[in-house]
Amino acid sequence: MEERRRSKRTDLKSKLLAKRLDSSAQEEIGVDVKNVSKTGIGFYCDEILDIGAVYEAYLTIWTKEVIHAFIEIVRIEKVVDTYDYGGLFIGMPEFDLQRIDVFNVVNDPDSYIDK
Repeated sequence: MEERRRSKRTDLKSKLLAKRLDSSAQEEIGVDVKNVSKTGIGFYCDEILDIGAVYEAYLTIWTKEVIHAFIEIVRIEKVVDTYDYGGLFIGMPEFDLQRIDVFNVVNDPDSYIDK
C-alpha cells in the first residue's frame, strides 16, 4: 500500500471519546488511539463508524491535557474483532497541532534532521 500521509505519525497510548456531529444521538464512543500526527489520527474501535462522517473528539495527550478536535473518518479496515480507522483533524487550532508536532520531534528527532 502506498504511503499517503503528509505528516509523520507517532504512537500515542491514549483514549478518546467521540460523538458524531450530524446525528441527534449523543452516544459517546470509546476508542484506542494507535498513532497521531499533526494532520490525523489512527485508532481502533469496536463500533462501526461511517466514512466521511465527522466526530467531535476529546483526545487525552501525553501531558494529560485534553485536546478538543473534530475528526473526519477517511479510512476503515476490519481487523479480527475490531475496526482500524484513519481520520483527519478538521478545524483544530494551530496551537494544538503544534503540540502534536513537538511531541513527534521529541520522540523521533532523527527523522527531522536533514541527512
